[in-house]
Amino acid sequence: MSTKSPSELEAAETAQKRAQWEPFSFDVGAPGLVEVTNESHENPTDHQYTVSIDDVTHELMACTCPYHIHWTAFCKHMAAVENAIDDGTLDAFPSEDSEDDADPNDCDCDGLGGFPCWSCVRTGRKELPN
Repeated sequence: MSTKSPSELEAAETAQKRAQWEPFSFDVGAPGLVEVTNESHENPTDHQYTVSIDDVTHELMACTCPYHIHWTAFCKHMAAVENAIDDGTLDAFPSEDSEDDADPNDCDCDGLGGFPCWSCVRTGRKELPN
């Protein structure tokens, strides 16, 4: 059962519909920060907003558009990002490391008594012990 009020559910549904009808482009400036441009406007650059995503839960957090700022509500830009992530066309947390970093220079595991360094954990080369 949803914890959202009927008006919140209606706003989210409207945002989803608008996100499907309008063309958007995306640019990931930094992990979890997606610049969304509404390409349906005559001057798309006047309609660029940033959607932030929690790096742990991957939940959509906020948007810099006037609608979200004023109403603190799920907006069409957040819906567009969610849709693009769900269909696999957008990676909001791209890896900073290339595949040829199998034995990285930034590895500091030596001297940690078998405990992996953060670089190896972050890139998936090693896992934290339980």
